[in-house]
Amino acid sequence: MATVTLPPGTAPVKPEFLLSFQARDIPDDDAAEGSASHTNGRLDAGPQGAEEPGKRLSGAQRKKLAKEERKQKRGANKGRRFQKVRDELELCFRVASGKKCDFGAECKFTHDVSAYLAAKPRDIYFPSTSEFTDEPPFVRLPDVEMEEGDAPKTSLDPNTTCPLFQKTGECKHGFKCRFLGSHSRIQEGGELELLVDEKKKAHVAASETEVNFIDGDTLRKIRTKKYPHPIADAYLQEIKNNAEGENNQAESAPPAAIRAEPEYASVVIAEEPTNDSAIVNPAPVADGAVDKSQDDTPDVPTRVSEKKRLHWKGKTYLAPLTTVGNLPFRRLCVDYGADITCGEMGLAMSFLQGSKEEWSLVRRHPSEGIFGMQIAGSKPQLLVPAAEIIGRECAGNLDFVDLNCGCPIDLVYKTGSGSALLDAAGRLGKIVVGMNKALGDIPVTVKLRTGIKDGRNNVHKLMPRIAPEWGGSAITLHGRTRQQRYTKLADWDYIKQSVQAVRAREEEEDLAPVPIFGGGDCFSSEDYWHKIDNYDVDGIMIGRGALIKPWIFTEIKERREWDISARERLEIIRKYAEYGLNHFGSDTAGVNTTRRYLCEALSFQYRYIPIGLLETLPAKINERAPSFRGRDELETVLASADSRDWVKISEMFLGPAPESWAFTPKHKSNAYGSEESQG
Repeated sequence: MATVTLPPGTAPVKPEFLLSFQARDIPDDDAAEGSASHTNGRLDAGPQGAEEPGKRLSGAQRKKLAKEERKQKRGANKGRRFQKVRDELELCFRVASGKKCDFGAECKFTHDVSAYLAAKPRDIYFPSTSEFTDEPPFVRLPDVEMEEGDAPKTSLDPNTTCPLFQKTGECKHGFKCRFLGSHSRIQEGGELELLVDEKKKAHVAASETEVNFIDGDTLRKIRTKKYPHPIADAYLQEIKNNAEGENNQAESAPPAAIRAEPEYASVVIAEEPTNDSAIVNPAPVADGAVDKSQDDTPDVPTRVSEKKRLHWKGKTYLAPLTTVGNLPFRRLCVDYGADITCGEMGLAMSFLQGSKEEWSLVRRHPSEGIFGMQIAGSKPQLLVPAAEIIGRECAGNLDFVDLNCGCPIDLVYKTGSGSALLDAAGRLGKIVVGMNKALGDIPVTVKLRTGIKDGRNNVHKLMPRIAPEWGGSAITLHGRTRQQRYTKLADWDYIKQSVQAVRAREEEEDLAPVPIFGGGDCFSSEDYWHKIDNYDVDGIMIGRGALIKPWIFTEIKERREWDISARERLEIIRKYAEYGLNHFGSDTAGVNTTRRYLCEALSFQYRYIPIGLLETLPAKINERAPSFRGRDELETVLASADSRDWVKISEMFLGPAPESWAFTPKHKSNAYGSEESQG
């Protein structure tokens, strides 16, 4: 057999499957990550020429900066907007579910069910796995004849299956459901009746009902600043008093002493404490004396021993992922072995503004065994009140709150949030201590990067302070700096160095060890266990590896590389669609929201190269794929980099995409008409 020489860094695909020796471009995940988010591009909304904190720019400098940022983000489609697709004739939601509308004739939606059904598109057929085929169109759809002259019933398909009704015994969308035929019947008078399976509804209520719903009245209180957060208020007042006291002392101090004073120093958190034991263990009170130090001080830091302990060692952890780490995707990963899941990053400011989209990020499915939410912010004045509200509203349904100190996106970093906190230890300490107070017994975890700039790693100095001084309950460390791109490998040697720094302090002060997870480039079971055995971490947080192959958690737990078939991968896509419909809804708007996020998921899954096509194992996440064909037609389609093919795959389960609907991928290389798509 002739030897094939592929360019360096190219995945070693067997010659018989190669279509071209030229490697495909790797999508720029960094550029795409900053392009849009789950809330219709809220991370795009900031000014292009955002200033660095404490620095004012001239008009010319702002223009230059904006031009440079646009150039840097050329790998992303930044103008992504996803408008909801609705029915041409909109039926009142309460009437659709068989209830009476409170607004009556003043309701802006129609109450005429017959007229709505006559205008409604035909039901979507949701296929079962037994209807998959190896040949195009890969899913067998039944041929259903339309009944002439029976307009109100032409939209119904009695052969379809509604995922909501099938799981819960009831579909909350009623007549608006695009799978209506599976939970309705025509009565003797010709009227359509909605069906409810009361037995199933009662049986699965706890196992299928999402939790952490925030009602409209609560959001209104938050939005109008009428929601109380006394613990945060007391803590922030203490910070203010401490700062004023320091300023008064500084007036009589020599200039050199003023310059040496830390920017965010306080009594509670010192930038460089001189006596660590004094912070952890308060001085004892003499016999017979009355200790008044605790009177009227609700802001005393919660002791670490009073927090829920996190026993994470040996567990698999799905990283929080913006846009794609939604609830349906997390459910999918749980099915394949993820033990710990975390919601998408939310912004503290948006939580305090009562944003419905932001508060939806705390939603949890009962199948998520260990679940946390992630929050980002720049200062205690935002993060501590937000944490107190979150802790109160999600009490009992939240296992931890993760503070994001790693987000590299410019529009987050330049506000002083995300990875900017790596260079503000005093401020970070105030935030963690304050969040610990505000959250009660809910643990606070911290996600970090190795540093901000290449060659200037500093997190090994920061990490040993997180648990003993500030009360952090777990640490996750991504092995890259903010400045690095994904094309550079994560620095696992430095991760090990940082872990050892934490363990050394724990041993020196006889402290209980906190879980420490590393992250970066893990893409196979072999690599996972090699890192566990050699880099002193308790586990590995998996992000892009799970996006490309959600079954990686099964591989890890079974210690094998799974040569998954194309049909098994199609089953995963079907399951994602089902979970999406259950979460986003089975009406027209929900179907196409599900379609959007399914296409987002496929924008990562197409990168998977079946291991049966590779000459050497295991596969590496940073290897570029050459143009190849699969072992069958379905495997070839699933490897397509053309976003139009992802839409076609979505149509197998969600019906034809409406003419008004279009999917714009995050990565420009996958957009319609791109060079790669045309090649």
